Amino acid sequence: MGLAILLLLFAVCVVIGMPVAFALGLAGVVAFWYEGLPLLIAFQRIVSGVSAFSLLAIPFFIFAGELMYHGGIAQRLVRLASSAVGAVRGGLGVVNVFSSMLFGGISGSAVADVSALGSILIPVMKEKGYDEDYAVNVTVTSSIAGIMIPPSHNMILFAVAAGGGISISQLFLAGVVPGVVMCVCLAVAAYAVAVARGYRAERFPGLRALALHAVAAIPGLMTAVIIVGGVLSGIFTVTESGAFGTLYAFVVTVLVYRSLSWNSFKTAVTKAVKTTSMVMILVACASAFAYMLTYYQVPSKMIGFLMGISENPIVILLMINAMLLVLGMIMDMAALILICTPIFLPVVVGLGMNPLQFGMVLMMNLGLGLCTPPVGACLFVGCAIGRVKIETAVRTIWPFYLAILLALVLTTFVPQISLTLPRWVGI
Repeated sequence: MGLAILLLLFAVCVVIGMPVAFALGLAGVVAFWYEGLPLLIAFQRIVSGVSAFSLLAIPFFIFAGELMYHGGIAQRLVRLASSAVGAVRGGLGVVNVFSSMLFGGISGSAVADVSALGSILIPVMKEKGYDEDYAVNVTVTSSIAGIMIPPSHNMILFAVAAGGGISISQLFLAGVVPGVVMCVCLAVAAYAVAVARGYRAERFPGLRALALHAVAAIPGLMTAVIIVGGVLSGIFTVTESGAFGTLYAFVVTVLVYRSLSWNSFKTAVTKAVKTTSMVMILVACASAFAYMLTYYQVPSKMIGFLMGISENPIVILLMINAMLLVLGMIMDMAALILICTPIFLPVVVGLGMNPLQFGMVLMMNLGLGLCTPPVGACLFVGCAIGRVKIETAVRTIWPFYLAILLALVLTTFVPQISLTLPRWVGI
């Protein structure tokens, strides 16, 4: 009965429009009260949820991404990608994908990717004769690169939700190859749709222009190198690398590019504070909710439920993927990471899946949810920028969904995609 109250109250709160963080906190506290547990423990869990040292890296990553978005780094990355791959058929679609891969590896946020690159590329693509739904669909789906390719604050949330026993450095490494595989699949889909619609190729600007754009983009790209390289080399902790990366991004945008105005800086600070506040409140409230899930033995019950349907690991993994895809369509990604990790991680570990691999499967599943209605934040932002109705974009987005699903299947059933790089580096 207590579990039913916990889940039903949470569902009702979400349906009536209460913010997910408050719905998690209220449901958790009511479940504590129903079971006769001291409410002091509930609030201790809420406070301890944001006491993990590794969470300090999140505001730094978010702020660094905002600085680079408002400081002109995105524009330089787009020029580099356009010079490199713009001369293929439907080149701007492929440029869009690889720009997302470059910028996503710096910002660590899918929504930031859509906002930054969409504002630049969607109007340009429409001017060049690309259909508006195509421009929006490529931008929205390729934004998931910001989740997969390090640094990613969502990976830090996963490590915290998993109990702190997973190395964030290894998670960063595990995301590189799946992120690249997904972007390659999306680039192929973008090319195929472009050919089917008869889009023309852009003119190759020449090696000199390519070299100039590469040089101009290097200071911005070095932000990701500093953040990720500092962690992998052991020079910095994750938190220290985030702080140093933020400082470097500030110096680059102010002194090197000289493109960060005072108003842009204030906007970056405001957005970073708002985003960080939402994430931290969510983590705190989800801690009490997750405690009650453990109290009601939901992970072990889930294992029993899935094993009761089938003992075939392939079938179970397909069912977990299907559950995550459906949940990703109706709930916020950060909340789902905090809720689903303690439930499904013991299940997949029992099947022999490495936690790092499951982390990548979880990220890709929930990232796809950001691109699907009814609660797809990236889809909403992309459609707003492109001034396209959501139903118009969704009607033609299926080739890009298929590309992501192909990458998801490969990541789920080919462990080497996620694990080779962490094992090779040996961190």
